[in-house]
Amino acid sequence: MKNMRASFTESVIEQAALAWLEALGYGVLHGPEIAPGEPAAERENYEQVILESRLRQALQRLNPQVPADALEEALRKLTRPNMPTLVANNHIIHKYLVDGVPVEYQRADGSIGGDLVRVLDYDTPENNEFLAVNQFTVVEDRHERRPDVVLFANGLPLAVIELKNAATESATIWSAFNQLQTYKEQIPRLFAFNEALVISDGVQARIGTLTSDREWFMPWRTIEGEELADPLLPQLQVVLEGVFEKRRFLDLVRHFIVFEDIGGGVLVKKMAGYHQYHAVNLALQETIRACVPPSEPFAVKEEQGTYFAKGQRDAKPGDRRVGVVWHTQGSGKSLTMAFYAGRVVLHPAMENPTLVVITDRNDLDDQLFGTFARCHELLRQQPEQAQSRAHLRELLRTGSGGVVFTTVHKFFPTEGEDQHPLLSDRRNIVVIADEAHRSQYDFIDG
Repeated sequence: MKNMRASFTESVIEQAALAWLEALGYGVLHGPEIAPGEPAAERENYEQVILESRLRQALQRLNPQVPADALEEALRKLTRPNMPTLVANNHIIHKYLVDGVPVEYQRADGSIGGDLVRVLDYDTPENNEFLAVNQFTVVEDRHERRPDVVLFANGLPLAVIELKNAATESATIWSAFNQLQTYKEQIPRLFAFNEALVISDGVQARIGTLTSDREWFMPWRTIEGEELADPLLPQLQVVLEGVFEKRRFLDLVRHFIVFEDIGGGVLVKKMAGYHQYHAVNLALQETIRACVPPSEPFAVKEEQGTYFAKGQRDAKPGDRRVGVVWHTQGSGKSLTMAFYAGRVVLHPAMENPTLVVITDRNDLDDQLFGTFARCHELLRQQPEQAQSRAHLRELLRTGSGGVVFTTVHKFFPTEGEDQHPLLSDRRNIVVIADEAHRSQYDFIDG
């Protein structure tokens, strides 16, 4: 192991990372060559952290219907956040990345129009420009720092990769983690746009978010999601290819990052782990298959996924039976459910569905409801908790939409009823049962 570590100098690791990113379709630029004052300069000074010309071109390319003045307003909003903390700035910029930047402008007829300026094209990844820049110097408040690799999408620094030399005993992967903490403190402007942080010493690699502590910098163990990566592959290669493949990275940014308010106005930024990401996308695929008849345009026709738990072998389009996601204790089941709910709610094939989250105990209902309430931005709505049988029936009679929490006991018939009445015959009502294996649900085959 010592000899293997000796071959992993920081420069070698950096060049390997750039090669893997280039193979993913990223343009690769050497930071000093595009530094201020150079012939190919991309910034006016070292305090700038965006590649403004590339961002402006992307806004114009993705929003041809928006007047130039409004695009400049969007650029100002995006690049000059004025919230009181780094995390708050990161939160508002993340909203802009996902939803677009709101602008107003005067139409030709004199009326005032509004629009959301797209920053990233999530549907067609190739419409975006992805760059990997090494040795990207940033100066802020007289602090000069040089992150190893910065990943840009449409001119915005969305990821930072910090590397250490495994040949040096004192330079562990956690030295890279500590270096990132210093960067966040001394050059916070760079991290206002950040969506992912990667650390590696050439042997180990971990990924986290802006607010992740050591415990939550986690490995990423798969590339395509169908099986765990070969343990002989470098962990850094698995992280880069598993996360930063263009479509997958955009999917993670759009659907698998959440800011949770843990109290006192403290925001914690969370990104799905590899098991959550792939399980949710498979569950979404199976949900569409189960809910949408094969004659509908959004019916899923590709092969079923095979990530950990395979799709049902005898499943038929429109059979209304989705499947089971199994979790070990402590693997983030509640957050997986929230990510899944967010994906189902937003998918056009589901046509504004209603989600019914069922537990078998009041304390679990409260706990899970609390998680979803803190993740309401994923759902694009506030969840509701049924307070009684009558309230549950009222919530379920809605014509569309809604995320409803209830215990299974509220489905019992009321006095004088032989069975629970039909409340809706819509196909886009999705039932999510927590701890579905327990006997209280009395689920039966079929």
